[in-house]
Amino acid sequence: MIATPQAFTITWELLPEDYRLPDDPVDNRTQPLLAEALTNALRHHPACTDQSMIATNYGICATLNGKIVVKAPDWVYIPQVTDAPEMIERSYTPQLQGELPTVVMEFISATDGGEYSNKPTYPPGKWFFYEQVLRVPVYGIFNPHHNVLELYRLDESGRYHIQTPDAAGRYWLPELNLALGTWRGEGFGRSGDWLRWWDESGNLLLWDSERAEQERERAERLLAQLRAAGLEPEA
Repeated sequence: MIATPQAFTITWELLPEDYRLPDDPVDNRTQPLLAEALTNALRHHPACTDQSMIATNYGICATLNGKIVVKAPDWVYIPQVTDAPEMIERSYTPQLQGELPTVVMEFISATDGGEYSNKPTYPPGKWFFYEQVLRVPVYGIFNPHHNVLELYRLDESGRYHIQTPDAAGRYWLPELNLALGTWRGEGFGRSGDWLRWWDESGNLLLWDSERAEQERERAERLLAQLRAAGLEPEA
């Protein structure tokens, strides 16, 4: 149990089975693609383990003064989940079912989704929930229409402060041992601006489609070398 500066009492309880989760459709086609792109590249990285969880538009729960609050970030990374998969099928309660989220992302759409809402009264705004209730260390807000990424980090006072990118326009996240930045190109049937990951050496983490293309090109180069040497691989 935690008492926040705003006199909220926070408890961590399982979501009742009869609790009706919001069933609103996503704002547009772009948001799920942005989330899938982030997840796709992480699948081959050490940050993605059997104990971690990456989710999209998925309910994160807390109980404030006896009232259930559920927020569904556009993308969330949780380093360790201790409950069985069937127990977190509908939603996730930190502290009770595993660790608190480490990174939360929201993608701005044409409509106001309240990404900056610091409303402390029930139901609280997203910003307040992530900062004061979940205390997520890293909060990213991305506007794909204007290619603007804002990254906020929880400081020692328990408040989010905007971060400054490096010379390449990226933000280093020690929690994942990766840098996050924007990248323009094509993927997942969409052309535009994306959020991408880079490792500590500055190498871009590839999507599965890019990895497959890279392997195809490598195989073609090898075949060309063999043929130039007068060798013809067996079919």
